[in-house]
Amino acid sequence: MEKDWYNFQEEINEHFKSLGFEAETNKTIVGVRTKHDIDVYVRTKFMGQDLTWIIEAKKWNSKVNKLQVLGLRSIVEDIGSDKGFIISEIGFQKGAIEASQNTNITLLTFDQLKELTIDYVQSERLQHYETRIENIYLRYFTHSKPIRIKYGLRGDLAEFDLPYSVPWVLITANYAIRQGIENNFPIDLETLVKEQYGKLKADNFQQLINWLNINLNVVDLKIFEAETKMKKNNEFNPR
Repeated sequence: MEKDWYNFQEEINEHFKSLGFEAETNKTIVGVRTKHDIDVYVRTKFMGQDLTWIIEAKKWNSKVNKLQVLGLRSIVEDIGSDKGFIISEIGFQKGAIEASQNTNITLLTFDQLKELTIDYVQSERLQHYETRIENIYLRYFTHSKPIRIKYGLRGDLAEFDLPYSVPWVLITANYAIRQGIENNFPIDLETLVKEQYGKLKADNFQQLINWLNINLNVVDLKIFEAETKMKKNNEFNPR
């Protein structure tokens, strides 16, 4: 049973890590009143604010009871955590469910946890990329069309084979984000330009994030390099 419990909490820990959270197992936290041994300790950010969650992994042969919920409520309060989770494969007694209502304690099975956190985190992370793309567009369009063409940020529409095009990459990125939010995998990542980065298909969320990171970094770099050349040539006149 000890081995089963250990594997269970490690699975939970790895799940949070796969979503980009900072997560640790068997962490000791000093509260206001005493020290607490936490099964899984999770840290993340939301809208610029630091959040901490504590998770108790219950690999039991019986349902979690009310006392476990009250105990976790006390720990959450003592260490000032934002939220506490009890994860049980068997489920929860009626008293436990009632004790968690109108509190910051959430009772879930592992499958429910994965569904809840994946939807929440994936949507939040992808919306962040949408904001980043909007800012890149703003910077890109401060330069005139002839300047964008001259410095390789886009091609002339008369060209059949485009070496690189910031708009085409961003169009693909926006399309991929919308598909990712709706969980429509696999996603085609063809940008229709010669210079391509990353795989041309995302089979899952992590592959999509990797593609977005690579390609938006390349776009940022190309705009920076183009603007550096504009300044050297006295052609840097953003609107």
